[in-house]
Amino acid sequence: MGKVKAKHVSALKPKKKCCRKKTRCLKCPVVIMRMKKLEAQGVCGKDLKKGLKAARAA
Repeated sequence: MGKVKAKHVSALKPKKKCCRKKTRCLKCPVVIMRMKKLEAQGVCGKDLKKGLKAARAA
């Protein structure tokens, strides 16, 4: 999949089921849902990148 920018993660199509690994993948439904929430709050730039890191670490 290569490098995906944090602002494009919320537009990805989620996988059918969450893998629940320690570092979640980018297409995980949980990660995409959390990124959509951040974008709805108006977060952008470096803060969005930090949010992606936190969402994947959960």
